[in-house]
Amino acid sequence: MLAAALVQPNLMLQATIFLGATLLLVPLGKHFGISTVLGYLITGLLLGPSALDIAGDAESLMHFSEFGVVMLLFVIGLELQPSRLWALRRSIFVFGGLQVGVTGLVLMALVYQFAGLKIDTAFIVGFGLALSSTAFVLQVLNEKEQLSSTHGREAFTILLFQDIAVIPILAVIPFLSGVREQTYDLMYFAKVVAVFGGLFLVSRYVVRPFFKFVASSGATELLTAVALFIVIGVSILMGQIGLSMALGAFLTGVLLADSEYRHELEASIEPFKGLLLGLFFMSVGMLTDVKLIVSHPMLIFGLAAALMLIKFGILGLIARFMGNRLPTSIRLGVTLAQGGEFAFVLFGTASAQNVLRPELANMLTLIVTVSMALTPIAFILLEKFGEPIFAKLQPKREYDSIPDHEHPVIIAGFGRVGQIIGRVLRMHNIEFTAIERSVNQVDFVRKFGNQVYYGDPQNPQILRAAGIDKARVFILAIDDVDRSIATVQYLHQHYPHLKLLVRARNRQHYYRLREVGATHIWRETYLTALDMSRESLEMLGITPEKARKTITMFRDYDDELLNRQQAIYDDEARLVESVKSSLGELESLFDSDHNKGKQIDLEEITTAAGLHKPS
Repeated sequence: MLAAALVQPNLMLQATIFLGATLLLVPLGKHFGISTVLGYLITGLLLGPSALDIAGDAESLMHFSEFGVVMLLFVIGLELQPSRLWALRRSIFVFGGLQVGVTGLVLMALVYQFAGLKIDTAFIVGFGLALSSTAFVLQVLNEKEQLSSTHGREAFTILLFQDIAVIPILAVIPFLSGVREQTYDLMYFAKVVAVFGGLFLVSRYVVRPFFKFVASSGATELLTAVALFIVIGVSILMGQIGLSMALGAFLTGVLLADSEYRHELEASIEPFKGLLLGLFFMSVGMLTDVKLIVSHPMLIFGLAAALMLIKFGILGLIARFMGNRLPTSIRLGVTLAQGGEFAFVLFGTASAQNVLRPELANMLTLIVTVSMALTPIAFILLEKFGEPIFAKLQPKREYDSIPDHEHPVIIAGFGRVGQIIGRVLRMHNIEFTAIERSVNQVDFVRKFGNQVYYGDPQNPQILRAAGIDKARVFILAIDDVDRSIATVQYLHQHYPHLKLLVRARNRQHYYRLREVGATHIWRETYLTALDMSRESLEMLGITPEKARKTITMFRDYDDELLNRQQAIYDDEARLVESVKSSLGELESLFDSDHNKGKQIDLEEITTAAGLHKPS
C-alpha cells in the first residue's frame, strides 16, 4: 500500500511535467517553423538524461507509448479502403514499391559492406532508413501548397506505400531476433491463419452489429470505449501468437475501412493516437544520446547528409524511369530525402528485441532526426537555386494558332465555370471558341474531347485570332481577379458593342468589375447559396411558393444593397456601418411584408418542423 501511495503521486507528477513541457515547447517550435515531430523529439531531449534528466524511466515509457504507433497504423488502415487501394494501385504499388525496394536494398548493401553489420541487422537498417516522414512531408507540402502538384501527388502515394511496407518489416523483426520461445511449426501457422480469418469474420459479423448496438444506446462516450477495446484487444491477441501488434491493428483497420462507422472509430481514436504518438517521439528523444552528437558532430551530420543524397539520387532516377520530367524528379527527390518517424518505430522495436545494439539504434535515431531537421534547408536550396534553373530550362510553349472561326461566343477561362457554360451551349448547337491560359488545364480538358485553345485573353492578338470582331457574346470566366479586371477594361474600351458576361468571385470583385464597366456579373457562390436557402425553407415545411417569394425578396433587396454600397465599398468604416444597418432593414422588410399578410407564419414553420414555441 505504501509503495502504491508513493508511486501514484510520482506518476501524476511525471504526467504533469510531460504535458506542461509539451504544451510549452511544441507550439513554441511550430512558431519558429519546427515540425510537430521534431518538437516532440526536442522536448524528449530536454527532459531526458542528456539534459534536465527529469523524465524517469524512458524505456518503460517507450513500451507504453508504442500503443500510439499501434493506433496510428489502425487509423492508416481505416483510410485504406480496398476500392481506393485498387484505384491507386499503379502509383502506390509500382512507384512506391520501387522506391522502398531499391532504396532499401542499396542502403542495406552499403551498411553491410562498409559498416560490417550482419545481414539481418543490415536489413532493418537499410529498409528503416529507406522510409520518409509522412507527417513531416505532408505538413511541408501543405504549407507550400504543393499537395496537388505532380511531385506532391506522387510523394503522397509513395508515403502511402511506405506506411503499408512498415507492417511486414515490423512482422519480420521477431523472426530476426533469434528468440526461440516460439515454435514456428505447422500448428503455429494454423493459429495465424485462424486469427486472420477470425478477424475478417468478427469485423463483418460481430464488430459492426455491436457498434450499432452501442450507438443506439445514445451513450456517446461508449463509442470511444468500443474503439479502444477493438484496437487494444486485437493488439494483445496478435502479441499472444508472436506477431506484431501494429500488424493486427492495421489489418483490423483495413477490414473496417468500408464500415459505416469508420469515421466514428477514427474520431474516437484520434486524440489518443495523437497524444501517445507524441509520447512515443518524446521517449525517442529521451533515449537519444546527445553526447554522441557533441563528440562526433561531423560523423552524425555527414551520415545524415549522405543518407539524403543517396535517397535523393535513387528516387530521382526512379522518377525519371517512371516518365517524370527532370524538374519534377528533382523536386520529388528533395521532398522524400529525409528519414521518417517509422524508422524510430523500427529501430526501437529492433533494439528491444536485440536485433540492433542500443548504441547503433541511438546513432541511427540521431541520423534520422538530423536528416529531418535538414529538410527545410533542402527546400530552401531547391527554391533559391533549383527553381530559377528549372524556369530557364522550361521550353516556353507558344500560344495555339486559333482557326479562323466566326463563332458568336468566346469563353475565356475553361475551368469549372467555363466548362459548364460550354456544355449548355452545345445543347443548343451554339458554336463557341474557348481560350485558357493554363497549359495544364488545356492539356487536361483536351483528354476529354473538349476543343480549347491555349492563349491569354489579355493578349489582343489572341482575341483577334479568336474572332472577337465577329463575336456577339464574350463570357469571362477566369479565376484571377486582377486579370479579370484588366480584361474587362480592355474589352470595354476597344469592343463596346460586345455583350460581356463576367464571373465574380465575391462582392469586392463585383464592385471592381462594375467600376470598369461590366454590367452582367454573376457571383460564383451566390446563386448556389440562394438555392440551398430555398431548399432549407422547404425542408422546414414552408410551401415551395412561399419559399420562392422569400428568396426573390432577399435577392431584390441584395441587388439594391449592392448598388448602394458600390460608392463606399473601399471605405471600410462606412461599409461596416452599411452592413450593420442593412441587417435591420432586412428585418423591417419582412416585418412590413408580414403586415400586408404575406410573411410566412411562424406557427406554420414550427408545426411543420415538429417544433414548439416556448410558452
